[in-house]
Amino acid sequence: MQRRIITVGRECGSGGHTIAKLTAEKLGVSFYDKEIVEMVAAKTKLSPDFIAANGEYFQNGSLGHIFGYGGRFSATMHTQSALQDQMQFVQSELIREIAEKEPCVIVGRCADYILRERGDVLNVFIHSDMPYKVERSVREHGLEEKDAAAILAKRDKARAQHYRFYTAQSWGDMKNYHLALDSGALGVEACVELICRAFAL
Repeated sequence: MQRRIITVGRECGSGGHTIAKLTAEKLGVSFYDKEIVEMVAAKTKLSPDFIAANGEYFQNGSLGHIFGYGGRFSATMHTQSALQDQMQFVQSELIREIAEKEPCVIVGRCADYILRERGDVLNVFIHSDMPYKVERSVREHGLEEKDAAAILAKRDKARAQHYRFYTAQSWGDMKNYHLALDSGALGVEACVELICRAFAL
């Protein structure tokens, strides 16, 4: 079966978003990352900020920012869990609809697992060592160098917890992907080229 969909999992700071977007542009297909946030927000009426914070990251904080009340809104952990589950359900349904509709590249959000029964999907994972991720995050995203490693590690831990909770699998486990690429060793352009070649197989 000819491949139509690419899912891209990535470590924070590895350049996975950039690689995925450039791959979509090179292949001439649609690209979905933050676009999914707006789509989920439209369906659930949850705030885009909440969806962005919880769509890939397991959170245990207050729900105040969901409706824009800041720290003044008090909610139970049970309520937050229910909202996260609702968001994940809608997000999963949207990813399935997107995959049916058109060839595309989808970043994160358990898309590899959600589309696991399709035979036309290429699952990719982008990773790198911490020095590269720190350097890139400082240069591209303005993180303070002294704080960058801790921030990236915390974000990846939250991604891993979210992925395990909703898939019962280990995020970043190479058995879940067709292609795992070290962006620091290979560079962005080479990663894009390798993904495009694998997609054409």
